[in-house]
Amino acid sequence: MAMVLSLQGCMAVGKTAAAKYLQQHAPDINISYESNADVIEQIRHRKLNKNRYGDFIEIQKLWLMNEVRRWKLAQHHPCTVMDFGAEEIEFYTLKYPKSMGFDWDVETPLDKELEAVRKCMPDRILFLDASEGVLRKHKEMDTTRSREFFEYYLAHLLPLKREWFLGRADVDVLNVENLTADEVGQKVKEWVDCCRHNQKNSNGNNEGKIMK
Repeated sequence: MAMVLSLQGCMAVGKTAAAKYLQQHAPDINISYESNADVIEQIRHRKLNKNRYGDFIEIQKLWLMNEVRRWKLAQHHPCTVMDFGAEEIEFYTLKYPKSMGFDWDVETPLDKELEAVRKCMPDRILFLDASEGVLRKHKEMDTTRSREFFEYYLAHLLPLKREWFLGRADVDVLNVENLTADEVGQKVKEWVDCCRHNQKNSNGNNEGKIMK
């Protein structure tokens, strides 16, 4: 049975670096990065604006179904670690309007798509967490991406994200505050190994854990 795991957290927390560490040190694990290009091109071609209700619904239909396709590809591998999984697009679909102060009904028009994506949730999620200071430092050190959405994400979406994910039974937490990128990668690999072991032996603890 295929296992799907997901790395969660704020922009610049180190998810992608940890995924790349796994690629190098655990080649038997399939790594699935966000697949955005096709959806972004469709949004641009159709000139959709996420801050208009009708456009937001159309945009999220694209993202939700894109995530279903991504999950289906993961089923061809024994173990896949996602740099954001289906849980991210569900969160963003439901919470982005709230973060903007919009009182929009998104559940009704996206009922079919949300139902589909909820069948694609990862088996477990690892939430990488850090203070605002560390996140800002990571952002400044990463010159490969502009992260224009970072300030808004930090101020408005991250508090909602912590509220949404932390404390859930399917979410473990790793505080990366004082860890190097390699140390984060090592701990993520340990977490993946533990998840795989628990699946194999069917004796995993289903309660969320704080990793040391």
